[in-house]
Amino acid sequence: MSACFPTRPSADENPVDFGEFVRSRGGRGSIVAQPRMGFSDPNRMREGLIATKKADAHTVGTLTLDSYTRVGDHEAADTALREGLALNGYPIVNHPVETTRWVLDGIRDDEFPVQVRHGSATPLNIFASMVALNLNATEGGPVSYCLPYGRVPLQDSVRNWSQCCEMFTQLQSRGIEPHLETFGGCMMGQLCPPSMLVAISVLEALFFADHGLRSVSVSYAQQTNLDQDIEAVQALRALCAELLPTDNWHVVIYTYMGMYPTTDHGCESLLGSAAQLAVATGAERVIVKTVAESRRIPTIAENVQALEHAHNSTRVFRPEVGRSRELADSQTYQEARALVMAVLNLHSDLGQALLLAFKQGYLDVPYCLHPDNAGRSRSYIDADGWLRWGEVGSLPLGHLVPRTRSRRITSSGLLDDLSYVRRKYDEEPSTRVEVGV
Repeated sequence: MSACFPTRPSADENPVDFGEFVRSRGGRGSIVAQPRMGFSDPNRMREGLIATKKADAHTVGTLTLDSYTRVGDHEAADTALREGLALNGYPIVNHPVETTRWVLDGIRDDEFPVQVRHGSATPLNIFASMVALNLNATEGGPVSYCLPYGRVPLQDSVRNWSQCCEMFTQLQSRGIEPHLETFGGCMMGQLCPPSMLVAISVLEALFFADHGLRSVSVSYAQQTNLDQDIEAVQALRALCAELLPTDNWHVVIYTYMGMYPTTDHGCESLLGSAAQLAVATGAERVIVKTVAESRRIPTIAENVQALEHAHNSTRVFRPEVGRSRELADSQTYQEARALVMAVLNLHSDLGQALLLAFKQGYLDVPYCLHPDNAGRSRSYIDADGWLRWGEVGSLPLGHLVPRTRSRRITSSGLLDDLSYVRRKYDEEPSTRVEVGV
């Protein structure tokens, strides 16, 4: 599949390096907060970006794309636009380049970069639109935007993402630094043991670097236990420091992506915990969720409230000095490193190594039904709220995970685990902290 480039934008558009921007403002007890906001109406999208920029927090903007664009059904997106039907995101391929330029005009600047978020395993047209607009920050990956979202063969996704990375690096010839964030630390959103999240996040970042990207970020989605999450993010940082061929990288924390609390105090407490995780680990950026997550698509005002709540939470939480060194060589680190090295040893081409890893079961995401996933690994939440391996299948972890009698995973147990975080935060007493005006 080939992608045609729309008209090249004017030469005065020269966006900042998204990665450098975030690193200069986040970390060391501070965070850059980011919403998942996306609207199909250009006026509404512009309003959302303006509100994000004006929020009382360090922020970056987001253009989250719609579901039709995600799966490449641009004809359906075009029909919806013609008929005035609202989509669940911004159809960047279907809107004229001039329209998107207007959406960004006077908003995107050196103090407010904008990232495109999409979720596509077939993103060639999306990348073509971004390059035409000098939109130099996006996210995804050949594994993380393939396995959870559909049935596109992993081989096709690896090929597509290779081509997209090469397309994206064309911005470098214009003096613009493209930035790619791996979505690998968010596989399935929940119930994936942290070592697998860390490993896939690192492997996708290495994939980006192999294809010429010099500015990257690595993701980690908040899971079920704060102490385990701290251990995981420290492992992620340690592996990136060891393996990435660039210093221009940072960590982004995703607020929990599974079944969300239904009470306002539960939502606020969970988001506050994500901010605490970021501060405790030196992570630079946080993707927020709102109090409306379990009910409906959030409003602009609710997104701003979430951004400011995350920012205010950092004034309450402080990093635990010295803890990072203790956790850098943890069980999670050792498992994640074993997974990463096993994949890297399969083939000199990382794309081929990823394909072989899934074929041989060296990478195997619990409860993922994609045809290219072996489906032999299982996980569960233990009595302390830690995510554990119930079955490891062919994962190269036999020397690290005791091969005792496999824990039997039942349907009722799985449902209990899926709702664990919702119950934990909804049922705890409200402890809302009011931070100074």
